[in-house]
Amino acid sequence: MKKIVFKRFVELSGHPASSTLLKTIASSRLSRRLIKPFAKTYRINEEEAEFPIDQYDSLQAYFTRNLKKGSRPIDSRPNTLISPVDGVVTEFGAIGMNQTFMIKNHLYSINQVLGDEKRAIPFKGGFFYIFYLSPSHYHHFHYPYDGEIISRYALGTTSFPVNDLGLRLGNQPFATNYRIISDLMTTHGRMAMIKVGALNVNSIHILNSSTSCNKGEEFGYFSFGSTVILFLENNGSFRPTIPVNSEVKMGQSVGEWV
Repeated sequence: MKKIVFKRFVELSGHPASSTLLKTIASSRLSRRLIKPFAKTYRINEEEAEFPIDQYDSLQAYFTRNLKKGSRPIDSRPNTLISPVDGVVTEFGAIGMNQTFMIKNHLYSINQVLGDEKRAIPFKGGFFYIFYLSPSHYHHFHYPYDGEIISRYALGTTSFPVNDLGLRLGNQPFATNYRIISDLMTTHGRMAMIKVGALNVNSIHILNSSTSCNKGEEFGYFSFGSTVILFLENNGSFRPTIPVNSEVKMGQSVGEWV
């Protein structure tokens, strides 16, 4: 019953009309008065923002703020994988040989997440990370490693929440939400970076259309809350270097090839 009620609520609040209304309010100058309460509620480090808080014209502008240069040092060592975002590493682990992995007691298929069985084959027996971005986090995403973009494509439509409640009661949001997948080829094999939209608005913005990926380079941002999933090809030498539920910053090492 809970799941049915939750699904109906998401479908209602995810309607294009309500999404448009939310965007309009958040982008209006009237929303400026919400910026300081928002920053206080989520304990945002105002010193990191590119501009003083009073210079942002809307809540949306503040939410999608850039950071001052040098705020996020990049671990440039060639054997390290860096976090592509500020967020919480809610899960990581091995991908089964049957191309599945478990999140919040839900069994996910890589085929479903990537939308194609052939695209999923390289990640069989590989490794995955889930990075959750709350409203408090910097919402731009960056490349986790050097490489070349093989393909970039979008899947899904309506988006369920990607917080703990959404993962437990939603209809497998990582496999059904609107998402943009970047498929990379690196010196350590294939890597897929999945940007997952959240409730109400599927606002994933790609800023850099280049096929060349440089570790730590920004290439887009989320307009609202979101999640990033990483799939790594199995080459037998990768290991994580942080525990589950770690708060991480973009550019920080989260794993290494040894």
